[in-house]
Amino acid sequence: QVQLVESGGGLVQVGGSLRLSCAASGRTFSRYAMGWFRQGPGKEREFVAAISRSGGSTYYADSVKGRFTISRDNAKNTVYLHMNSLKPEDTAVYYCAADRAMSTIVVVTTVNEYDYWGQGTQVTVSS
Repeated sequence: QVQLVESGGGLVQVGGSLRLSCAASGRTFSRYAMGWFRQGPGKEREFVAAISRSGGSTYYADSVKGRFTISRDNAKNTVYLHMNSLKPEDTAVYYCAADRAMSTIVVVTTVNEYDYWGQGTQVTVSS
């Protein structure tokens, strides 16, 4: 079991930056592959970025590749999403998620494969 709490969302202008954080409770954070998803107005939840248990493997949606960076600090039980060059289409509620992965290098990109979810944090990019 793991509980996830996102923070760091807010209102930014086009071209600005934000860093989202997801703090996890529990003693086994390093056993989970982690991901970030988002859900914009009138849209379904979509994949943004994923990171393996060890942090050695990452994967990004084409829409954010080159602008967003996912990272994790297992000693702090925290995963981050650093967002640069923000666009209006990045406006969404951002969720972090955890998957109990056997492999230390696997990344998970689909919603239904994740076991635990945070409550979400709102990111709004004004044009």
